[in-house]
Amino acid sequence: MEVTVVGAGLAGCEAAWQLACRGIPVTLYEMKPHRRSPAHVSDSFAELVCSNSLRSDELTNAVGLLKAEMRALGSVIMSCADAHRVPAGGALAVDREGFSRAVTESVMSHPLITVRGEEVTRIPPGRVIIATGPLTDGAMAEEIGRLCPGTDLHFFDAVAPIVTLESVDMDSAWFASRYDKGTADYVNCPLDRETYEAFVRELQTAQEAELHGFEDSGVFEGCMPVEVMARRGMDTLRYGPLKPVGLPDPRTGREPYAVVQLRMDNAGGTLYNMVGFQTHLKFPEQRRVFSMIPALRSAEFVRYGVMHRNTYLNSPVLLDRYYRLKSQPRISFAGQMTGVEGYIESAASGMLAGIETAREILGLEPADFPAETAIGALALYVSGGSVGDFQPMNINFGIISPLGYRVKGKRNKNAAISQRSLEIIEGMKIGLPAGR
Repeated sequence: MEVTVVGAGLAGCEAAWQLACRGIPVTLYEMKPHRRSPAHVSDSFAELVCSNSLRSDELTNAVGLLKAEMRALGSVIMSCADAHRVPAGGALAVDREGFSRAVTESVMSHPLITVRGEEVTRIPPGRVIIATGPLTDGAMAEEIGRLCPGTDLHFFDAVAPIVTLESVDMDSAWFASRYDKGTADYVNCPLDRETYEAFVRELQTAQEAELHGFEDSGVFEGCMPVEVMARRGMDTLRYGPLKPVGLPDPRTGREPYAVVQLRMDNAGGTLYNMVGFQTHLKFPEQRRVFSMIPALRSAEFVRYGVMHRNTYLNSPVLLDRYYRLKSQPRISFAGQMTGVEGYIESAASGMLAGIETAREILGLEPADFPAETAIGALALYVSGGSVGDFQPMNINFGIISPLGYRVKGKRNKNAAISQRSLEIIEGMKIGLPAGR
């Protein structure tokens, strides 16, 4: 039986890969290059439209655990990310263009995956996984709306500006990672109190870009625009993305009043993005206000920040633990549309949907990833484990089943949870066949 996957983002590519590597033929539809959403600029699959960071790679962090589980299960997204990583301390950041090209080439070269470059306007017959992303619109959005009442929920996602390294005034900045953890991968741009307060005042009153048809005035807390944070109080940024803790200035030996961090955005190390600076300001306003940061007074902006809307399903009502539509189990969803939040979480939902769909077709029992694993806990939360109004969710240890015994220290406890999870994943023996 063939499966149709609609959308070649991180979730769609992972779902198609998991199916094909288990011997299931896949037709993968992708509307690019014929049509792009307002947030996309590349024709490649698995495009990273926000940050190039896939967040922590440590097992004491829940997203680090999720990555480790995905590696153990044969993830194409993780394989390509690892091959195109750029320095980022304890985080996994990638050269976004190299990463997307690698995913595209891997998926297109698989003999059981047929790629069709066209837009899908109706839900195909048979087994289908819909991974059309958080900006799904037009006829497909109407189709989903008929199937899934409650799809009018949405939040903002935002893209941070990118500058050239050579345009950064390194006499006013230095390379370091917080607490000297790992290698010195971040450019740190300090602000004294007077400069910081002037900067915040300008942010508070700067002009925002006009909203378009795919946007509205809502804001999702997990991707808060920097100007919105500034309006919440003079010190909000100093306790958020501009916190100076663990970043002493080597010239003084003291922590600055505030610090803006830049993170490498490409493998060549020539481009850096402004960490935590998602914004909806007009482009001239971004240049004017961000140039108040001393190290960026002459910065060359190769990409300004933009914002766009993300739409997600009321998944606890609509989906089961396999991301299947309860009313029509032949249809599964994957990616941010389900209410998982983050690149890795999106890919993980595609992985689970692909694995479980393949097992069903092959006549095998469901994998039923348990709540002791990150991939299972996320699916169980999205499909019914939330309390109150459903909101997008990053993976976190709070939704993974506790150990049942005390471990002293948070990091030690998290490490123990991760060890337990990886032992469970290994014991399930459902990774890809050797050589895949």
